[in-house]
Amino acid sequence: MLIAQTILIDEAEIEERFIRASGPGGQHVNKTESAVQLRFDLAANTTLPDAAKRRLVRLAGSRMTKDGSLVLKADSHRERERNRSDARDRLRNLIEQALIAPKPRKKARPSLASIKRVKAAKAQKSQTKSMRRKPGSED
Repeated sequence: MLIAQTILIDEAEIEERFIRASGPGGQHVNKTESAVQLRFDLAANTTLPDAAKRRLVRLAGSRMTKDGSLVLKADSHRERERNRSDARDRLRNLIEQALIAPKPRKKARPSLASIKRVKAAKAQKSQTKSMRRKPGSED
């Protein structure tokens, strides 16, 4: 499965199980295995960068297992192939999101004008408080 120009996921790292879907559908849903449980072995993967793997673990959340596998379940369609392509598309989208490195945070710095306004306000407050003192008291 091709994710980006440089990243190719081997089909051996993706395991698909077809299971019975839940929800409405009557006899059809009870006798056909149209839902797909896709399992991607992230721990055994060698093509994804380590930083992307860490981001993928964070993005996946509860869909990650303790042994390092990502489990996706697709059962929104009646047909097995549509569920299969839906699960693969969701895996592709998750990996693409994990490949995008977050922008580094720039530390905010107050502007010179705002610093001057703060200092002027402090000076004004100080002068107001000094006017409240009794005359002749030197602290």
